[in-house]
Amino acid sequence: MVRRHIVPIVCTSLLCSLAHAEADDGVVPYRPTVSNPAQLSSPGQLELEFGGLSAKTGDVSRGSLPYLLKLAFNENWGVLLGGEAWVRNANNGVVDRGFGDTTAALKRAFLISESTALGLEFNVKSPTANTAIGTGKVDYGINGIVSHDFGQIQIDLNLNATHLGGTDALEGAVQTGWAGSLSYTVDDKWQLDLEVSGTKRRLVPNTAQFLAAVSYSPTKRMTVDIGIVKGLNPSSPDWAIFTGIVVPVTKFW
Repeated sequence: MVRRHIVPIVCTSLLCSLAHAEADDGVVPYRPTVSNPAQLSSPGQLELEFGGLSAKTGDVSRGSLPYLLKLAFNENWGVLLGGEAWVRNANNGVVDRGFGDTTAALKRAFLISESTALGLEFNVKSPTANTAIGTGKVDYGINGIVSHDFGQIQIDLNLNATHLGGTDALEGAVQTGWAGSLSYTVDDKWQLDLEVSGTKRRLVPNTAQFLAAVSYSPTKRMTVDIGIVKGLNPSSPDWAIFTGIVVPVTKFW
């Protein structure tokens, strides 16, 4: 049921972005890396990020359609709303499908200079997925960000902590995560991204992965990306491939 509505939503967003082409500022993509930049999108402009992800870990495969809506009130404050519009998990012949969990975040950006910015994100995950796909519990988290531009090279460092609602009694309830990305702007249309990231939690194996992606912006109001993820240890996904798009939806002010 969800899948029948996905294409119309994306097409509508693309048409809106073209209709508001003269009024909209350029997009500020958070895709394709795990880490977010400290900067917010253009104030008053609602942006949509939408993509597809396919991952495999042993005999378990997972496909999803992640999305993110971003709206900045000004240069310092904004909100994010994201999740997965559709998820398919396949484990030894057992297939579960449905809508994923939903995460809302309040973001504060600190613009130190033209090349340096800091950020804080306060987020809460709502268990909108069925328990075969999600944990069925509420999670709370905070993410700290450092972003710096060295000309054509941009670096984003993220360090976060999440209190997980659905954990076993002996496992740690707080999961820490880290991510560091390096983006190289080839020209006004092409960008290359490299990233390492991972998680750590008491009595749970650590995860670590490597990401490589390329992004193309035919205009400043649209960015598309494609990339791969490779797990760096046995507790991480064996591999994943993804693609996505970032466009403005409308300009509120």
